[in-house]
Amino acid sequence: MRSLTKSAVFLILTISFQISFSQSANAQSQEEELSLNSGTIDNQFEYIFQKSGNFKGLNGQKYEAVKYNSLLTLKAHVLDSLKTTYAKLDVSEKTVENQKKEIEDLKTQLKNTQTTLGETEAEKNSMALFGIQLGKTNYNVLMWSIIAGLFALLVFFILKFKGSNALTKAAKLKLEEVESEFEEHRRIALEREQKVRRQLQDEINKNKA
Repeated sequence: MRSLTKSAVFLILTISFQISFSQSANAQSQEEELSLNSGTIDNQFEYIFQKSGNFKGLNGQKYEAVKYNSLLTLKAHVLDSLKTTYAKLDVSEKTVENQKKEIEDLKTQLKNTQTTLGETEAEKNSMALFGIQLGKTNYNVLMWSIIAGLFALLVFFILKFKGSNALTKAAKLKLEEVESEFEEHRRIALEREQKVRRQLQDEINKNKA
């Protein structure tokens, strides 16, 4: 029974020692990781807090005693960090402005492209006639109307030509008939004239005899 109690006490002491050693090692490791010349600003502040000394004033209020050089170093690091942050912020702002300008340029190009596309589409769907833009439907109606008018004029002139040709043929036929009658009349007149001359000559010959 006593042996068991001693073993238990020894085990508890061993565990307690290991826990204490582990906590001490962790605290030492954490303290080693913190530095005033490396790490984040938050870690540097934590280093200052750990390295500061605590004391109470005359009024019983707690104070922290920090090395002046450490504060100067921390101030320099903070200023450098702020300077870097402001520089990055300035670069980011310039990048945003450039991207904004590029977006505006792209919007302008897109608007111009849409305008050109609309004009191209309008020209595609319309035809120019005497400098006037007409829609395809109106253009087709106008062209077919012109074609129909020209076809009607062609038919009119063909009929007119046929009528004129018929009149010309009739006039030529009439002229031929007149000429034929004139030739017949002239032949008859010539025969009469010859007959009269013969009769006159016969009378002259009779009178001479």
